[in-house]
Amino acid sequence: MSDKRDDLLAGVETRRRRRWTGLVGLTLSRWWQRATGTTAGRIVSTVAAVALTIAFLLVVTGIALALADGGVTATDDATVRITPEEQGTLSSVDGVEGPRLGAANERASEIRAHEGVTHASPVLIETGRLEGADGDPQTVRLVGVVPDDESRTVAGLPTNQLEAGDTHYANGSYEGPRAGGIVLSRTAADRLGASAGDELAVSQGPIESTEPSVTVTVTAVTETEGGGSGVPVALVHASELQSLSGAADGELADRVVIWGESDAAQSAAADTYPGASVAVAGTTDPTALFEDGLAFATSVIALVVGVTICASFVATTMGMTVDEDRRMLAVLESVGIATRGRLAVIAISTGITTLVGSVVGVGLGAAAIAGVNAVAGATVAPGAVAQFHPLFVPYGIAVALLSGLVAVPYPLAVAARTSVLAEVGR
Repeated sequence: MSDKRDDLLAGVETRRRRRWTGLVGLTLSRWWQRATGTTAGRIVSTVAAVALTIAFLLVVTGIALALADGGVTATDDATVRITPEEQGTLSSVDGVEGPRLGAANERASEIRAHEGVTHASPVLIETGRLEGADGDPQTVRLVGVVPDDESRTVAGLPTNQLEAGDTHYANGSYEGPRAGGIVLSRTAADRLGASAGDELAVSQGPIESTEPSVTVTVTAVTETEGGGSGVPVALVHASELQSLSGAADGELADRVVIWGESDAAQSAAADTYPGASVAVAGTTDPTALFEDGLAFATSVIALVVGVTICASFVATTMGMTVDEDRRMLAVLESVGIATRGRLAVIAISTGITTLVGSVVGVGLGAAAIAGVNAVAGATVAPGAVAQFHPLFVPYGIAVALLSGLVAVPYPLAVAARTSVLAEVGR
């Protein structure tokens, strides 16, 4: 008796699976016929709307990611970068200016001693005031580095235009800041009316401040590389900027950059700063979006707008498509397909449409980001203003499917009102 009951249940389950398999096959066949037939307009327009929305979302998110990645001050040609973990305890000013690396000058010196490492430098970024002979102070982003004799790039500017070395830890002990030169970006030089050989007073705080300043000599004026041509930025020695900003005691730095063999640089970074984040050049960290308020807000607004527009268009067009398919739904009902099965056909059709649109949209978004960078590079910024990350692929697909999930109740409601008798009467 038990065996017969089990056989009966197995038969019911088999028929149920065949029924759902048939519904899926019917849905795919019907969708393909509509997408390639003479009535393909609505399917194509829905796919296009989803694709354009996802492409727009990825472009805005790519720009936000580039913004969060640090802009021109984060532009360098280093092999490896060491940055503090967001929740780390490496900073004496954590919660005020964000986490920073401590003992950066000493540890950069230790890293330089590793085999395979050609150079390592702390990088400190501060906002300062520069005042030229005309007495008109200008706000400039100051970037402190430890240069060597080789041609390297930090913040888009060449470090070898500064005197090599840094007296802060020249002989194993603090010897005071190096009062030397400064390398100005073209934008900073134009605002100050300065040129090579001019002397500038450098200080921090508001313009009305009476804080002490140091005098430096402009050693070079150069164009910034890798973007940020409109940003006033300048290079100085790290110890000088640390002393000026009050970061000398802890030898604080925003990051440490390393040049050399990739494996050796990563190993040296991990040995010296085991609790920090080590990133290889050419990689982008998407979590940077969550650490930059403006970038995060921009990406969230783009997400909300994208889901709203995409869901609205999918709901409208799929609702109209279902209205045209009432006769097919009536036929399914007449042959014994339950309401749940008929609604599943509509839900699957909507999912297929949004999925195809998302795949096309991801491709368009990648191409659009490349196009935006090309246009920006030929006009206002010689570097990338938007970045594409591999995680954008599942992100775009997930957003499109979410939009389809939000939109599907409307076409389901239209389908649920379909009646066999009403369609026969037509």
